[in-house]
Amino acid sequence: MKKLIITILLIPPLALAVLYLVVLYEGPRMVEQPHVRTFQAVLPPLPPGVVPVQAAVSVPSAQAAAGLVNPLPADPAIVAQGSVYYQYYCIFCHGEHGAGNGPVGQSYVPRPADLHSARVRGFTDGQLLREMLTGVGHEPVLERVVKPRHRWPLVLYVRALGVAHP
Repeated sequence: MKKLIITILLIPPLALAVLYLVVLYEGPRMVEQPHVRTFQAVLPPLPPGVVPVQAAVSVPSAQAAAGLVNPLPADPAIVAQGSVYYQYYCIFCHGEHGAGNGPVGQSYVPRPADLHSARVRGFTDGQLLREMLTGVGHEPVLERVVKPRHRWPLVLYVRALGVAHP
């Protein structure tokens, strides 16, 4: 009876130990397991008839921006549109009046620009547009978020802020 109990108690652990060792030494190796590294992936060829599209460069270079002029007139209706877009995109960092004291912007280092400053007022329309989309704290989010049709009204509104609060 003792031999039976010892056999029942010893055989399962020994069988498990042997199974473990077989899997450990004969099982799959990490170097053999497939893995995907996106930076090394080779993309499949495009289906026939498909033409790849490159997104147009939406932000002018620094040199090109210096010569850009806002194509929209400083019409009060367009400035009011810009005010709405300012509420969408800018107020959280630059604050209600553009002083750089918005609730989110207060946590940034450096703080958001005061839109009434002489530096901001000294920008040409194109430079202001470029700074709005790619300036410190904006990269690359606003470049992708602010719709092209919202950009020039926003420039007019920022100009109006600088005039209203010198």
